[in-house]
Formats: sequence, C-alpha cells, structure tokens
Amino acid sequence: MRTPIAAILYDFDKTLCTTDMQDYSFIPSLGYTPTEFWRIANTFGRENHMDGLLAYMYTMIDECRKKGIRLDREYLVSCGNAIELFPGVKDWFSRLNAFGKELGISVEHYVLSSGLKEIIEGSGVAQEFREIYACEFLYGADGLAMWPKLDVNFTNKTQFVYRINKGVLDVANDRDLNASMPDDSKRIPFTNMIYVGDGLSDVPCMKMMRAYGGQAVAVYQESNRTGVESLLADGRVDFIFPADYREDTILDKTMKNILRKIAIADELSEENAAQLKGIAQQK
Repeated sequence: MRTPIAAILYDFDKTLCTTDMQDYSFIPSLGYTPTEFWRIANTFGRENHMDGLLAYMYTMIDECRKKGIRLDREYLVSCGNAIELFPGVKDWFSRLNAFGKELGISVEHYVLSSGLKEIIEGSGVAQEFREIYACEFLYGADGLAMWPKLDVNFTNKTQFVYRINKGVLDVANDRDLNASMPDDSKRIPFTNMIYVGDGLSDVPCMKMMRAYGGQAVAVYQESNRTGVESLLADGRVDFIFPADYREDTILDKTMKNILRKIAIADELSEENAAQLKGIAQQK
C-alpha cells in the first residue's frame, strides 16, 4: 500500500522569519538601512519598468560592485546565518514529520519565496525542505553573481505548486510539467497541500489552495495583523494565527488537525476504491 504524502508549502520572509531576509545582514553590510536599500531598488525598477524582483537582484549586484563586496554564493549563504526565525520554527519540521508518521502519512516541506535561495541555505533550516524555490543567482567563472538564475514572484509561484503536485521538481523540466497527467497519478493531490504565508503576495497560492481543496494559512506579527485579518474576512485564507510555531500553540494544534483530516480522507478514499474494485470483480 502506498504511503500518502502531505505537502506544506511556505513563504519565507515574515512567514518563517521576522522580516525580509536581506535586512538582517546583507543590507547593513552595504551601509544602508533596509528603507534606503529598498527605495533604491524600487526606484530603479520603476524607472526601468522592471519586474521588482529582477530590480532588487540587479541592485544587489550593482551595490556590491560599488562597495567592493564580493557577491558570491558563499557570502550570501553566510548572510543567512543572521536570520531570526520565529519561535518554534527550528523543531517544527521534525515534530510534524513525526506526527505524520504516527498517522501513516509522509509530510514534506517546500519553500516558495521571493527571497534568495542562497540566504535561505544559511538559515539553519534549509535541510528541512524537499525543495527550495526562491530567487537565485547565476555565478560566473570568477564565482561572482552575474545574472538572475530564477525569479520567483508572487504570480509565478503557482507554477511551483503544480510542480509539487505532479512531482516534476526540476525547474528546467517544462515538458513533463505541461504534459497531461490523470489526477490519480499525480504525486501529491492538491487536497493534501497546505500553504502558509503572511500577506497579499501569497494570495495567488492561497486562492489556488482553496479552489482545489487544499488549505491556506496566514501567520502574523502585530505589525501586519490587520492585513492578515483582512485575508480571513475576504475569504482568501482558511485560518490565521500568530507566528508562533512552538508545540501546543493554536498554530501547531490546527496544523496537526489538518494532517489528521488528510490522513482520514486518504483512508476513506482507499476504502472507496477497494469497494469499487470488489464490485467490478463480481461482474
């Protein structure tokens, strides 16, 4: 018998950590405050009619060049060391994995973030994820960042949900992603997915979850509580919680209840399939 899989998909900035990941170490190393850096990047993007994420990645390269900072993978990974995760995040994954195992399901974790994959790799929790989909640089022969390799903005995040659904995780493999596939052969049904985010940039994925039978969860700090409450009032998410991932918090208890629901639904589906097979064999 196959083991059903539940997939939990996370935004990263302000969902698993307290602010934009560049704000902790990278931006201060340039001598800017976060407000100053993002003003430069956003102004550059508007003036050149650019995608906002490509604009900030270009600004990172340009500012490091001006300040004599070597922008290579190792440097960005080291910037991740300063990330401040919300309470309970570090042991959250192992706790849910163990709980899923008790239920007879396998729990997988994925990141869908407009932040930087390299910085996430230095956060201390990168090993917990089956796949990290985030903005990423291409590096030249000298090891320096030279071009955006991947841009994960709030609308194209949904393609990665489809990749997880079909089990086509390689971003270079569009052929299999776009190929027709019967619903019962897809690796992780949408009904077994949970998306966890914190704001408007997560709405396309949240709406997708709700449309296809998955669950959408938003977490908040006091600074963005009003906006997250609006997501619930507008029917864009199923649940909202304080960003506290510790054991026995309301977020922890509800997530475990959702996993219970997934396990029960899968068991009922298996029973239904067995009964249909038995009827067919009698004919």
